[in-house]
Amino acid sequence: MKIETRTPLRPPSFPFQRGFYLPVLGKFWLSHGLALTWMVFSIYLSVPWVKELGEVVTVPVAIVLITGIAYLPGYLNAFMVVSLLFDRQPAFKTLDPKESLSILIACWNEEKAIPGTLQQLAKQDYEGLMRIYVIDNHSTDDTAEVAKRIGNELGLDIHVLFEETPGKHHALNNALSFVDTKYVITLDADTLLHPQAVRRLVARMESAPEEVCAVAGAVLVRNSRENWLARLQEWDYFLGIASIKRLQGLYQGTLVAQGAYSLYLTDVINEVGGWPDAIGEDIVLTWAFLEKNYKVFFEPTAIAFTDVPTKFSHFARQRSRWARGMIEALKQVKPWAQPRIFTRYLTGSNLVMPFLDFVYTFAWIPGLILSFFGIFWIVGAHTLLVLPLALLSNYLLYRYQKGVFRELGLHIRKNRIGFIFFVLCYQLIMSPVSVWGYVQEFMQRQRVWK
Repeated sequence: MKIETRTPLRPPSFPFQRGFYLPVLGKFWLSHGLALTWMVFSIYLSVPWVKELGEVVTVPVAIVLITGIAYLPGYLNAFMVVSLLFDRQPAFKTLDPKESLSILIACWNEEKAIPGTLQQLAKQDYEGLMRIYVIDNHSTDDTAEVAKRIGNELGLDIHVLFEETPGKHHALNNALSFVDTKYVITLDADTLLHPQAVRRLVARMESAPEEVCAVAGAVLVRNSRENWLARLQEWDYFLGIASIKRLQGLYQGTLVAQGAYSLYLTDVINEVGGWPDAIGEDIVLTWAFLEKNYKVFFEPTAIAFTDVPTKFSHFARQRSRWARGMIEALKQVKPWAQPRIFTRYLTGSNLVMPFLDFVYTFAWIPGLILSFFGIFWIVGAHTLLVLPLALLSNYLLYRYQKGVFRELGLHIRKNRIGFIFFVLCYQLIMSPVSVWGYVQEFMQRQRVWK
């Protein structure tokens, strides 16, 4: 595939957005107003449902359950849909940034994955200095030797470090002490960058206001053809995670500058004390930025491709770790301590996620099973009201992402069956796994980053 290395750096937008400007605060309140209107309409339509379910579990319990199943999810989805309709990435102010930067790759037994990652770094069209630190975090294979050999063969400015103490934050903080560049990028050892990825990430940072201290890249799935679980995750990354990050980026508070691929100001990382001792070290780090009134952006055209878990046990371990990371962030940085209204809302929304996941796991899923036996107390015709919003939000994201791919010379894989199962079934997997993560954090189970 031939990829132009100097494609126009103006992000795609929806046609009706051109020439129309609404301040971010206006978008925020208008989106809330329309989302509230949708929720009020939903409550009106659900009165018979409340009465019917109330005869079984009492009306107060019915209201609590339906709030978790329909009212709150509907409100949050409506807010996201309206916000995405208003979203428009600002144009880049610079096309060819050349600021020196450091790239940190924390590794544990990655001798098979690290060659591909380094090869893609060698293909970057970025003209500034890229100093690469591979941190061997007590590997038992030949990660360090392979990284050094491949890096030298590719002519990279590579430095191999060793960190004996297990834990990703230990590895990253070790390397941070060597960093003397303005920018630092974290990259997972199994993540491959698009040839324009670094240039676009730095271009977004250098086009952003001074208070922006980090930019999250877009991480998509590379191994989606391996099995059904990978196919589901392809749409989660392509539509679900991307939509949430676009929403958060619009309101200048991307909640996770993910360690898999993000850019940071080195001085600000040092200001907050480096990566924290947390299972979700990137989540807690990002919230610490927001607490100090910094902003975090998202750049959808700075794309990286990663391998996702193909075994359910590995998937459950990863996603439960993400759920634990969210709880850690809530405990360390309270939403009401955030200085800006946008980040107070965005981080505060996470307070209701455990409630939604518990209700979905212990009420909606049993209700779905009962519906197969003709008992429609919880799952029935009324729950179909959720589908229009889900389909609309996914359509908007697909249309936008298609524009991103076209700009980068990429093609969207055909995965129709995976999409159908993603829309209809993905939450059946995600909510129970997230609940398990919450339970692990409550019980303070051992934390494992890999």
